[in-house]
Amino acid sequence: METGTTTEQTGVLNIPAFWKAQQKDWRITVIRTSLERLGYKIILPYLTLYIILLGATKTQLGLVTSLGLIASGLLGPYIGQIIDRHGPKKVYIVGILILIGGYLAFASAPIWQVAALGMFLHQLGGGVGGQSCATICGNCLANCDRAKGMLICESLAAGILGMVGPMISGWFLVSVMKVEGTPTDPNSIRPLFFITMTITIISLLVVVFKLSFARWTTSNSTVKRNVIKDAAAILKADKNCVKWLFMAVVGNMPVAMVIPYVQLFAAETKNAGAATLAGMVTATALTSVVCGYFFGILGDRFGRKKILTLTIALYLVGLVMLITTKSPVMLLTVGILQGFQEIGGPLAASIQNELVPHKVMGRWVGVVRFFSSMFSALLAALGGIIYDQLGGQWIFIIYIACEICIRLPLLFSLPETLHHKVDEKAFASLDD
Repeated sequence: METGTTTEQTGVLNIPAFWKAQQKDWRITVIRTSLERLGYKIILPYLTLYIILLGATKTQLGLVTSLGLIASGLLGPYIGQIIDRHGPKKVYIVGILILIGGYLAFASAPIWQVAALGMFLHQLGGGVGGQSCATICGNCLANCDRAKGMLICESLAAGILGMVGPMISGWFLVSVMKVEGTPTDPNSIRPLFFITMTITIISLLVVVFKLSFARWTTSNSTVKRNVIKDAAAILKADKNCVKWLFMAVVGNMPVAMVIPYVQLFAAETKNAGAATLAGMVTATALTSVVCGYFFGILGDRFGRKKILTLTIALYLVGLVMLITTKSPVMLLTVGILQGFQEIGGPLAASIQNELVPHKVMGRWVGVVRFFSSMFSALLAALGGIIYDQLGGQWIFIIYIACEICIRLPLLFSLPETLHHKVDEKAFASLDD
């Protein structure tokens, strides 16, 4: 399957022309991701608070998040094999259906254990659907357009709707549910999950009726491959893949150890009210809208490594401010700087996708998801214990140390992948 027209043909800043020049499946994925981001950002400011208000402790919250990540990680290599052989559409649909089940569990939860099931399904569905999304982006975009294309999704689509989401939930709680300050009744938050579930159903219909059944391998072999041997073969083919695994493990830490606790930490230790919590999430999305596409251009022009390093540094500054500040205004600044983590995600994914050939993209994404999810599951469990026993600030301090001591040194040791040529022969053992 051919990639779309490149920047040289459309112009760097001609976003409509760039959009039209790309493959339909990539455009459909952007639309679906944007809808999902809208729904998720509606509930994000109050998600962990909702479960805590239903009676869970931070330790229990961490364990639940951990179980979802373990399930997602264990399935990752098998899902990758299915995607490489049959294409991503069916897997995508299954992932979205699991997400819908998770939101239904959240919305109907009378006790925290049912909400915990919702969190488990949310982590699992997000992992399954996200693996299909990553494979489509990895195969549909040319290297010279990859960072820019992925950050169009992040900034101009998901970013704008991601900014609208918390504005909707903040308005709903204050104006409709009459919440003053930090929400203290889970029933005031509950309707938000029905809204998110409805949006997710719409995104499912988009995938069902608009996404093709494309796949990126030519083999029709029905021979079953050993996922462990395939994973070992990928890592053996290029030592940079091994380095990337360690980088991915640290880069995925915010999913389990940072993001679930930022809003809770702000509410409990900084006395942030409903409006401030929503404002932080809106500010995060605003960063993507304003800076995302520009950073994508820089990544495609000057290389991924330099720009990814910049986004990591800005995100870490935001976490330091979160730990030290006591001002609600500064919390909004923290939200702005958190947006650079979301910009860094597509930049990191660009590097990941450019380390292997298209024919093994699904399996490679599955291998990365397995290792990053397993480690994140451990950290999610430990995160709740650390929060309960030592204080929330230590969660952020540990993550900052891992970025500085592990991820950044490994990033500097990788080759710049913008013009990196993959050695197809090294991956020959993975042909069907």
